Amino acid sequence: MSSLSSSLDHQLRTLAVEQGFSQIGIAPAVTPTGFHRLLDWLSKGYAADMQWMERRSDAYRHPDSMLPTTRSVIMLAINYHDGSVRQDGPKIARYAWGNADYHDVLKERAKPLVSLIKQHHPGAKCRIVVDTAPLLERDFGRLTGLGWFGKNTMLISRKIGSWFVLAAILTDIELPYDAAEESSYCGTCTRCLDACPTNAFPEPGVLDAGRCISYLTIEQRTEPIPETLRAAIGDWMFGCDICQDVCPWNRFSPHDTVEEFEALPQRNTIDGPALFRMSPDEFEQEFAGTPLSRPGRAGLLRNVAIVLGNRQVTNAEPELIMALSDPEALVRGAAAWALAKMGSTPAFLTLQQRLLDETDDAVRMELRSAIAILSAKQQSNSSATHGDGNRATSDSNQKAENS
Repeated sequence: MSSLSSSLDHQLRTLAVEQGFSQIGIAPAVTPTGFHRLLDWLSKGYAADMQWMERRSDAYRHPDSMLPTTRSVIMLAINYHDGSVRQDGPKIARYAWGNADYHDVLKERAKPLVSLIKQHHPGAKCRIVVDTAPLLERDFGRLTGLGWFGKNTMLISRKIGSWFVLAAILTDIELPYDAAEESSYCGTCTRCLDACPTNAFPEPGVLDAGRCISYLTIEQRTEPIPETLRAAIGDWMFGCDICQDVCPWNRFSPHDTVEEFEALPQRNTIDGPALFRMSPDEFEQEFAGTPLSRPGRAGLLRNVAIVLGNRQVTNAEPELIMALSDPEALVRGAAAWALAKMGSTPAFLTLQQRLLDETDDAVRMELRSAIAILSAKQQSNSSATHGDGNRATSDSNQKAENS
């Protein structure tokens, strides 16, 4: 390796620290061993509705698909855990507690490293990749020695745990390479697997995205969350940290981060009912440029409705009743499910009336299900002395069912 490359390597590592990166590693541009695992994972349907992964699956074979003649892959990690304690209420994944989208943060902080490469090699080709291009970042993170794959599929570092996000710089310049992490330090621990409320891990190191709370609340933006998984979502309205919260290696995670990832009080937890009172313009103003914009207004309100239903926040009934008239069917259906958890007479009557007016078939199914649940609750709470009232309720239910 030339002295020029060694000097650049040293300067890159120094600059990475100055830019707020917790770790840096460099690997050769190769076909990662995880590529074949990816194909197997896709063949088993574990990508759920992320069809774009299968459409471009071959592009994951080699970094050349994004930058022809790539010779080196520089992997960069930023810790996003600042030590803040999670508050009670609808939960948001820790990486979204700051004021910016991590894609933008990492790209901006990686740009000076690209400039440095081009200062040394004016003709160099470079490309920054942050989670949106067909690159197996975790695999290259392992190849650069940043960490190993945990049983929860996360890349785990002995230095900083797993509370970090990754960026990659592809370049056609050959640099000194780090040794790959060939060991796993999970041992016999299965805390992450045992703690998952939706049983999203069919086996250690394999994630079924269709059962993952993060996928359901972020990536599945336009469809209802399967009814069988709603209760298991619990308080998670955006993402999920459970498998990281229980990981023993995160006891060693540093409690410092870059300013963009410092926790904001209004991101640590959310006032769920308040979101329903926001206009679309207010929603855009509040969440534009943050991770919470990804599921969109409809997806996020769907999630919040499920959390309010799980928490049985009865003082949110007015907002949920209002949501039954939301322009988005996704929101109306989730609101109906949540109201069924509340069990109040006003909710029951409103659901019946809404069924008479609803035109979307999926929402009508949600309304019928909610009405049936509330009807059963009312009947179980009725005494034999209220026979006439029960008969009236039964007649009302029949009219709703026939509509």
